[in-house]
Amino acid sequence: MTNLFQTDPKFMKKIFYLKTCDTCKRILKSFPTEGFRFQEIKTEPITEEQVVELKELAGSYEALFSRRAKKYKEMGLKDISLKESDYKHYILSDYTFLQRPVIVIDQQIFIGSGKKNLEALNQYFSSDLSG
Repeated sequence: MTNLFQTDPKFMKKIFYLKTCDTCKRILKSFPTEGFRFQEIKTEPITEEQVVELKELAGSYEALFSRRAKKYKEMGLKDISLKESDYKHYILSDYTFLQRPVIVIDQQIFIGSGKKNLEALNQYFSSDLSG
């Protein structure tokens, strides 16, 4: 399989986000997004090929999965043990199961709004801008 994030320039800087998500808006305002390709996951659903490639960068489907999604509790998923194939299935079945935003810069991936992720993203941009 071809890795689009490695071979296709339009995928080397990509942001998967939800335009109605205030957290996404706040994070995306905090760094320069010029040159990025945006994919609004509700109107342009993530493809299986994209999820597989994101998993390669992230290390697992679980790392991409959002436990904050309302459906996670509604469907009783919090009460069962999910496998990697389950995480992939749910991410592909409903956009709310993808942690947001997912930012791909070359071969680096930044997932979600967690403190460590935001610190890594800020560090990337501060070193990128100074170097």
